[in-house]
Amino acid sequence: MALPWKVLDQFKTETEGVLELRQRGKGDFLITLGPQVLMNSKAQRSEMALGKLGCRGLKKHPKPRVLVGGLGMAITLRAVLDELPETAEVMVAELNPVIHQWCLGPLAELTRHAAADPRVSVEITDVAELICHSSRESFDAIILDLYRGPGPQTDRLNDPIYGSLAIKKVGMALKPGGVFAVWGENPDKGFEQRLASGGFAVHCERPGKGGYRHAVWVAIKERKKHQRGKDNGRV
Repeated sequence: MALPWKVLDQFKTETEGVLELRQRGKGDFLITLGPQVLMNSKAQRSEMALGKLGCRGLKKHPKPRVLVGGLGMAITLRAVLDELPETAEVMVAELNPVIHQWCLGPLAELTRHAAADPRVSVEITDVAELICHSSRESFDAIILDLYRGPGPQTDRLNDPIYGSLAIKKVGMALKPGGVFAVWGENPDKGFEQRLASGGFAVHCERPGKGGYRHAVWVAIKERKKHQRGKDNGRV
């Protein structure tokens, strides 16, 4: 018989209902919002792939800067940190301060204290606003692990995260060759087309080999022609 879930903490949001952290056994956690399960500590495959793919190639970078949108259980953050050098800077944008508290408290051992890593700073803010106000070419990677990904319901132009205008802002905030990695429930061709139109080379991964598989988009900001020629001349 499965152990019952125990509510460790809860927080009433202004618009979307009650956010809860639940636990059963030693390392089995859920984060729920009303009746919806947002995060499950036993289902980490796509989150780990998102962090790894988003930061692939940065381990030897002298001082990479990475933005992570959405803290969750810090599983994606842990995967990001494992791909980066000790000199990296990782900024996390999280809307709800209680999520940050959970990652520093009951969830800390789950991710080897990722949220307390000295490379990490957490901003309690909307990631879309943070991207919008970032300096040009600030980040080597922008990684979005939000509980609502792109899909047919997305406003193609004005969605603040996945619309064409938002993608343009992401492109401005990324360095040439930088990576925009995004988690989603299912593949979405419309999102891929918007990324391609926004100057990204994009492909969609489906992590895992069986069962339900989420989508992870990896979009690379195209370099300008003179930049590509300069890179090709490197020894």
